Amino acid sequence: MSTMRMIRLAVSAATLCVIPALLVGQQTVWDSVGRVLQSTPSPAAGYTRFNFPRRDLTLKMRDITVSRLALGAWAGFTGNSKQALVMGDLVVTLAELLPVEAAIDSQHLSIMGVHNHLAGESPTIMYVHFHGDGPAVELARRLDRVLARTLTPRGVAGPVTAPVTIDTAQVFATLGAKGTASGAVAQLSFVLIKGNVVMQGDTIPPALAAGSPVNVQAVTSERFVATGDFAVYPDRVEPVIAALTSHGITATAVHTHLKSESPPIYFIHFWGDAAPGDLLTGIKAALDAGKAP
Repeated sequence: MSTMRMIRLAVSAATLCVIPALLVGQQTVWDSVGRVLQSTPSPAAGYTRFNFPRRDLTLKMRDITVSRLALGAWAGFTGNSKQALVMGDLVVTLAELLPVEAAIDSQHLSIMGVHNHLAGESPTIMYVHFHGDGPAVELARRLDRVLARTLTPRGVAGPVTAPVTIDTAQVFATLGAKGTASGAVAQLSFVLIKGNVVMQGDTIPPALAAGSPVNVQAVTSERFVATGDFAVYPDRVEPVIAALTSHGITATAVHTHLKSESPPIYFIHFWGDAAPGDLLTGIKAALDAGKAP
């Protein structure tokens, strides 16, 4: 065997060793973050997600318990051990709001938005969108101190699963996408913008910066409720709201989750309560209205 061929083989072998090592290194980073946050890392589209469901709260919309539909606090991380970015959504009670805001400030994170997602829920819930950057584990420690100002359960087992009772075939077919389901709840996620989002010089995966989750709950076979939000370009706001309201679905909040982002993005939260076919058709109309031309 020639000397050059031996060198090429050695370089190839070294490269094959380096790639798995990098992947293992990244996984180790997110495992370390998960230990700090007492949450299991979950790979998502271009980022790693940590969930903090508010299982301590029972949330009602009039006559319906919708806890699993609207209490999903989370944090999404991108980057590496030395330089990471985190953003997400904390679910807080009114009593927790001020302590959480103060903790975010003291931990040198940024508040990107404070607002409702629903209207008329009991108890009243607020959502705090946050952002931060720095070494991954240090970011996790800072976020951990914020979470400690709430009663958010941590260190619990993975997501609660139950036999599926919602008609997922109808939900997924009508909305044109597949999702996940547990018990009476089906969950889907969409991205209605094109390309990455840039904020403060950071390029953020679309699913992290501008995901559009849709959560549907079967109350009975004749009644569904749904909530979620659509992340859209500014010129899509009015068409989406028109699609929602024309199908009897309430736009409960319109606002931003980011700051000085490019392109600019608005978030439209909604609540619907109707016959399954009517509700799903309305959500699909809003999804179509929100898509970038």
